[in-house]
Amino acid sequence: MIITTTPTVEGRTIRDYKGVVTGETIIGANFVKDFFASIRDIVGGRSGSYEKVLREAKDTSMREMEERAQAMGANAIVGVDLDYETIGKESSMLMVCTSGTAVVLD
Repeated sequence: MIITTTPTVEGRTIRDYKGVVTGETIIGANFVKDFFASIRDIVGGRSGSYEKVLREAKDTSMREMEERAQAMGANAIVGVDLDYETIGKESSMLMVCTSGTAVVLD
């Protein structure tokens, strides 16, 4: 399946619009709190373990969106947007949401 942030796919024609598809993932309780605490501890560096968790959350959300598009009969998703939000009491959780338009390409 083609998944792109652009509204079209170069060289391909959108034959049918199936609708908006989404995927959501929430990373559990202490992740965000631990994440921001680690930022204070890391000066000018990167935290590989937290980046890995964020990538996994994004991948899960994207996979869920793709599965929904396939169930609608789509072979591509265009206009994909990724959002990261903190939620819950004291912003203790991170939510990753993806959305796009499921389409059928010629």
